[in-house]
Amino acid sequence: MLNHNTYFDGNVQSVGFVRNSLKASVGVIAPGEYHFGTAAAERMTVVSGTLQAKLPEGDWQQYPAGTSFEVAANSGFDVRAVGGPAAYLCEYLCG
Repeated sequence: MLNHNTYFDGNVQSVGFVRNSLKASVGVIAPGEYHFGTAAAERMTVVSGTLQAKLPEGDWQQYPAGTSFEVAANSGFDVRAVGGPAAYLCEYLCG
């Protein structure tokens, strides 16, 4: 079953699903800066556009389409879309 979620007054939209017994979501982030908390470890892959991410205890890094970053469970990260909307695939790394 598909699960639609809206965050930050509609600026982030995602559709969740299960693939190979693991949860995942695909979505679009409008230009702006947002903070996400993580319960499970995640891998974020940029599908289109460019995201900048600030991981825990790190500096802002740029991630163009085709690149990814991972975030530990029970933490969080800041993200911003630059130059327009960015699309992503988020894979939750544990069941």
